[in-house]
Formats: sequence, structure tokens, C-alpha cells
Amino acid sequence: MEALAQNYKNHLEQLKTAIQQSELLALFYENETEDYYKQMIEAFEPHIMEMYKIVANQSPLQLISLEKELLDNEFEGMFLPRILGYAVLRGEIDEDYKYIRPQEHFKDILHAIIESANFDFIKNRIGQTVQFGFAMSSDIWVTNLMNDITNKKVKTFLNHQRIDRFRDVEFRKELYDNYIVQFKGQNFSTVSFPENLTNFRLVKKSLNQFLIYRANKKFDNESILPGIDTFVSNSEFQHEADFLETIMLIGMFYNVSDATKTKISALIDNFRKNDSRFVESYFHKLLKLYRDEVEITPEADMKMSNIINKKIADSVTEYYNLMDVVHFKGYVHPDTIAKVSEYYEAHKGLSIENECIRESIYGYCESFLNNLDTDSYKEYFEINKVFVSYINTFYNQKFNQHIKDLSLRYINRLLNVYTDRKGRDYQDIKKFVTATFLDLDFKTEKELKDFFTVKRN
Repeated sequence: MEALAQNYKNHLEQLKTAIQQSELLALFYENETEDYYKQMIEAFEPHIMEMYKIVANQSPLQLISLEKELLDNEFEGMFLPRILGYAVLRGEIDEDYKYIRPQEHFKDILHAIIESANFDFIKNRIGQTVQFGFAMSSDIWVTNLMNDITNKKVKTFLNHQRIDRFRDVEFRKELYDNYIVQFKGQNFSTVSFPENLTNFRLVKKSLNQFLIYRANKKFDNESILPGIDTFVSNSEFQHEADFLETIMLIGMFYNVSDATKTKISALIDNFRKNDSRFVESYFHKLLKLYRDEVEITPEADMKMSNIINKKIADSVTEYYNLMDVVHFKGYVHPDTIAKVSEYYEAHKGLSIENECIRESIYGYCESFLNNLDTDSYKEYFEINKVFVSYINTFYNQKFNQHIKDLSLRYINRLLNVYTDRKGRDYQDIKKFVTATFLDLDFKTEKELKDFFTVKRN
């Protein structure tokens, strides 16, 4: 956790002053009704949220410090329900939907709410969040928290949030799935870079999730680079197997200093020399990232290629030598297609290396079509020839399905624009799709007929 920067503290002081000197607060003190409290929320919480977004986007390592500042009574309990939700969702859970570690920050925020003079108004906004936090926590942890509370009214309220059905893992999963939807699109991701091996083993999953989240959203990550540099340079982690995945993420997605790139390269070399299963481990981790967690762009592949020491003769070097060809000549170039085919034939069809190259090539295809505007649909007609070349090279049903789905998404975009069924554009698209999709077994004749009779919005 980083300390909150002075400029953020100054902004908070201005907000507190505005709240404490506001006419709304005076009216609330005079009347003490929920209506006036809601008016204060409507007036001031948007300003707190605006500041929160700035810190979350630009200085994410300071988020916990910011949230602790917001516990100050002079904020009148405003925004606490929101950060209570953030706190319960940050907790890492296991396969039984239980927290792996006790959530002390959740407890601290809940205590601040309990002790607030405005608890009676705040409690109406936190019921489901407390149910969530209690359900994911152990019974012992919740019991200990309840034992610290002496106010009977508060204790009664909290006891009502201990729901028996959430003892069942299926109901906890349902609760989790429903609750997290409310926070879709909100950035509250933060982490503290571990300083020792014990701490790394505790937070490695959360750390990787944080790095993936920041990479996927393409934030300005300048503020976290010093923390990354220090983390990578910590010699305690260099023999830890799980450290490899973390430095792979950093190498692919973060604009670290040249010194840190050199350090990452040396760390990977160390794994390559001392781990007899390094190659298998590396490609499994790479495939996991390709498939499940993060968009590995061509740029990310090239960043890692520049880090990998090509003087070491192994399958990782071979893979990135191929990726260099893909990147510099372009995946559409006949030489590239030939090199990919040669590489693919040299490995067993279901090898982990071949799975990775398929995912990589698909990433290029996806990037192209997702960024192709509808005016340039004739470029799709041309690029489809390249898609067919790779379909014939890989001879893999899953790859074919991916290309089919990708193509259908683009065709649907076209047909939402070119709606005049007698127009030349529509007829060109229909003619191309009818012939090509039939040849590729993407659709049957009947399916194609139905496809072009569907009304689109």
C-alpha cells in the first residue's frame, strides 16, 4: 500500500470543507431526516467518485490509502457503502467461494460505518454487501467481529445479514455472480507488491490479476513502474516457479526500463538453465494467458521476443524466432505462411507449441477484423484468403470455429450497415459469403438462405 499523494490529500481536504460548510449539512443536522441525507449524497458523492476514479486509474497503489482517508467522520459516512463493496470484491476466494485470507480492510470500513453517527441512514445501502462479505468469510471470523460490537441495534442488523442458505456453496456462487454484476466497468483494482517470498506466495494470484486487469484496460501505468522495478529486482523470488508467470506478464505488457528488461531476461535464463521442465511450463503459462485471461497482442509478443535470449537453443527460442518473422513480414506474407507451416509440421499437431502458434495467429486475425471498418469490407474479401491458408495449415476444428465466429461478427456488422438488399454492396457481400462460407463448411445452403432473410437492427 502506497501513501496517498499530497495533491490527493489536498483535494480531500477541500471536499471535507465543502461538506462541513454546506447548507445541506446544516439542514440535515437541523432535521436529521433521510431525505436530507440523500440530498447530501446526491450533491457530494459524485465529486468523491470523480476523485476516486482519478486515483484508481492513475495511482492504483494508493487506493487503500484513499479509502482509509474516506473513513474520516467529516465525510459523514458518504461513499462508505461504495468502498465497502470494493473491499469485499477484492478478496481472493477459493473454489468453495470462501475468502482465502481474512478481509481486514472490509472489517475496518464496516467498523467505520457502525461507528458513524449516520449509521441508520447508511445501513439501508449496505445490506447485500454485508451479506456477501459474511458469506465469503469464515464463521469464526464473523463471530469474532460480532463479539466486538456492543450496540444491540447494530448487532441485530448485522445478525440479520448472516443468511443460512449461503452456507451452501451453490448459493454463495449465485450470490457472487449476481453481486459482481453491479460493479461491472468500475475500477477498484489495487495491490501491494510483495517484499518477501512468504508474502508473494500469499498474493501471487491477486498480483497477477491486477497486472492482467491493468494490461487489458490499457491504463497509463507509469505510477506502478517503480514498484514493478523493485519487485523484479528482489532476489528472493528468482527460484520461485510462480514468479515466471508474473515476469512474463510484466515483460509482455509493461513499458519497464531497459534495466528491468535485462533483469527479466536474466531471470528467464535462470529458469531455462535450472528447470528441466521449463519449456513445457513456459508454453503452458503462455497458452493460459492466450486463452483465458488477457489479450496478447502482436506488440506484446514482440516485447517478449525482445526479452528472450535467442542464444539459448530451445523451443522457446524457436517459437520467438518464428514470431519475429510473423511480426516483421506480417502474418499475411506468403513467406510467413510458409514458415508457420514449416514450424507447425515440425511439431505434433496437438503439441503445446502448436496450440500457442494457433492462438497467436488467431490474435492477428482478430485484431485485424475487429479494427476493420465497414467501408473497407473488400479488404475482408482479400484477407479471407489468408484465413483459408491458415485453416488449411492448422487443420484444427477449434481454430476454424474461432475464424468462423470472428467472420460472422464482421459480416453481421456489414449487414447492419448495408441494409438495401437490392444495393450493390449488399449483393457483393451476399455473393462472397454464400460462396466462401459454403466452401469452408461454415454454413449449409439452408443456413445461408436463412442468414440473409433475417431482419437486423
